[in-house]
Amino acid sequence: MVVIVRMLAGRVLALVPLLLGVILFVFVVMRFSPTDPALAAFEGANVSQEQLEAFREANGLNDPLPLRYVHFVWQLLQGDFGTSVITKQPVGETITTALPLTVQLTLMGLLIALVLAVLLGITSALFRDRWPDQLIRLVTLAGVAAPAFWVALLLVQWLAVGEGLFPTSGYVSMNDSFGGWLNSMALPAIALAMPVAAQLTRVIRTSMVEELDRDYVRTARGGGLPPVVVVGRNVLRNALVNPLTVLGLRVGYLLGGAVVIETMFALPGMGQNMIQAVKDGDTAKVQGFVITIAIGFVLVNLIVDLLYLLANPRLRSHA
Repeated sequence: MVVIVRMLAGRVLALVPLLLGVILFVFVVMRFSPTDPALAAFEGANVSQEQLEAFREANGLNDPLPLRYVHFVWQLLQGDFGTSVITKQPVGETITTALPLTVQLTLMGLLIALVLAVLLGITSALFRDRWPDQLIRLVTLAGVAAPAFWVALLLVQWLAVGEGLFPTSGYVSMNDSFGGWLNSMALPAIALAMPVAAQLTRVIRTSMVEELDRDYVRTARGGGLPPVVVVGRNVLRNALVNPLTVLGLRVGYLLGGAVVIETMFALPGMGQNMIQAVKDGDTAKVQGFVITIAIGFVLVNLIVDLLYLLANPRLRSHA
């Protein structure tokens, strides 16, 4: 336990410069935006140059860039993501409203991807080089090549427009109706999960095949242990350690893909709000959304690292 706490503390400390670097990158990139926050604040009204300069001075836009960065980081540490120049509302309030939906969509897509990947990956490895394996490998190859938005279009055309089983767009809150919420989230989550499920299936299959070829598996089978016991108790546990390293990156893909999927299905999450903020030239909102997603990606990888430490005793023994 002490080893795990020490290694976790080391990773948390390593995240500090990483997060500062991510915030710096987003901050600098947004400074190159052609949108002038002062003009956006007045919503295209006919204002004088003196009014624009007064707004820039009052909001620190004329300060040197390093000073503005330090001030921005200090605001973030206090939970202040700035104020929208369009709606005049704190960006943090918008994030608090939109983030839960994006988290729901990401977790739902992750759950679907994990279930499909584990089932298909194990089946493919157990039937290696036979027709189930060949079929699964063909399907996963197509899944890897298919982007989430293309899968979403096919699902809408088939299950929503064609069969009428799901709505084409819109969102129902879980508090209003659990069934309605599940119905409105099903197609976006499936579309988001399919490419990730295909990638994880290939990783799990490869890991399972390598584990099945090890000496201890042949010894256990030769000793008369049932295949279900050998696979379930030893092979599966050892084979799923390596895919954990890929899982963190795939969750980042889910977070990024949610931006497009939410827009396609008119879900009021981080993605749709960020696209609208880009259209409105609301740099404070865009900046807040991007930083929130980046921080979420970093934290997810920290959790995956911890799971990897718990699942792999060899790393703890070398610590």
